[in-house]
Amino acid sequence: MDNFGNVNKMDNNVVISTRIRLARNLKDYPFPCRLNETGMNEVNEKIRDALLQGNSAIAKDFQYIDFEDMSDTMKVSLVEKHLVSPEFISNTKGRALLLLNDGTVGIMLNEEDHIRLQIIEKGFCLEKTYDLADKIDTLLDEHLSFAFDEKLGYLTQCPTNIGTGMRASVMLHLPALKKSGAMNMLAGNLNKLGLTIRGTYGEGTASEGAIYQLSNQVSLGISEKAAIENLKNVTIQLVNQEVKQRETLVKSIETKDTVMRSLGLLKNACLMTHKEAVNLLSNVRFGICAGLIKDVDLEKINDLITEIQPATLMTALNKHLSPKDRDIKRADYIREKLK
Repeated sequence: MDNFGNVNKMDNNVVISTRIRLARNLKDYPFPCRLNETGMNEVNEKIRDALLQGNSAIAKDFQYIDFEDMSDTMKVSLVEKHLVSPEFISNTKGRALLLLNDGTVGIMLNEEDHIRLQIIEKGFCLEKTYDLADKIDTLLDEHLSFAFDEKLGYLTQCPTNIGTGMRASVMLHLPALKKSGAMNMLAGNLNKLGLTIRGTYGEGTASEGAIYQLSNQVSLGISEKAAIENLKNVTIQLVNQEVKQRETLVKSIETKDTVMRSLGLLKNACLMTHKEAVNLLSNVRFGICAGLIKDVDLEKINDLITEIQPATLMTALNKHLSPKDRDIKRADYIREKLK
């Protein structure tokens, strides 16, 4: 089908978002696990001042958040948006966050490392996302002294991050490959290439709605450019495989029925659990990309996948909800968005 003919045009049909994460530490301080609260506060202040008082135009768009002052719901929402880690919100003492106003950049202070810079962009844009990460990293480097070894590179608490300190990842929608049963075999092959594919929220998590994270595993002895190029090439191969599988899948009347029933439920249901919503949105997303659904915007579905998560939904509504009330509001929210 022509819908699946050009992989370059299909990249953003398969790749939902791109993320770059950089880990850095200040050379004059122990790693966070060995820092007392006074030391952690000093580190927070140094990093905050380095960014907010820098010469970059982007500096004015950051807000500094003491994590102990943030509501639990907002913290979990940041995890759902992949701007902070689950570990980061588990113990807030001495931790802080620098957050860009548009929500695309989060800098965790005193997580596993002094600095965990995370940037998320929509679609397949590794070079663009890394370029922004590199600019912010350079801005911080102008005012801070990072722990760095000429042979090893950037020093980090976890040995697997030593070197570039970079993790590059893409969020992939792979419904056809999941249905074909190919994911387990793919995971083994990707490990041999220095990459790993995981569930929606990283290591040890399940894939909801056939959404996966693909990221580099190797940061020592390889440049950022080489790591990104490797991830980019493998992502394109996965896109090719997914597109090929979709060509077969879309011909099935059962697939078309699943897609259209999913859209009907989303437009009419009065109760919707998060798991059900994600799986239905996944089906509709497939239907849009396959040309089965013409009147729903792909970007709207991408946004809904994030917006209907439990804590993010409650944050948007500015109220705490019981599970049942949340399911009611989620259904209301989705119906309104799909009008």
